[in-house]
Formats: sequence, C-alpha cells, structure tokens
Amino acid sequence: MTDRIALWLGAILIVLILADIFLNQGQALLFLGRRIADLVQYVAFWR
Repeated sequence: MTDRIALWLGAILIVLILADIFLNQGQALLFLGRRIADLVQYVAFWR
C-alpha cells in the first residue's frame, strides 16, 4: 500500500466518522463498538 492510498483511506475514514457523529449522534459507532466488544469476548471464550 502506498502512502497516497493510505492517506486517502484515512481521510475517508475520518470523514465517515465525523458524518456519523454530526448526522446520527454517533449511534452507528456505538453499535459497532458494542458488537466488536461482544466478538472479542466470544473469541476469547474459544481461546
């Protein structure tokens, strides 16, 4: 991955996070955070 691609992906990610915060009060980020926490606990159980 080149630096240019990494910068574009980072910029797009930041724009999407800011859009969620301003348009949806961060509900999508909260939902994804909870689901990832559940996944980590599930995977830790099988370890």
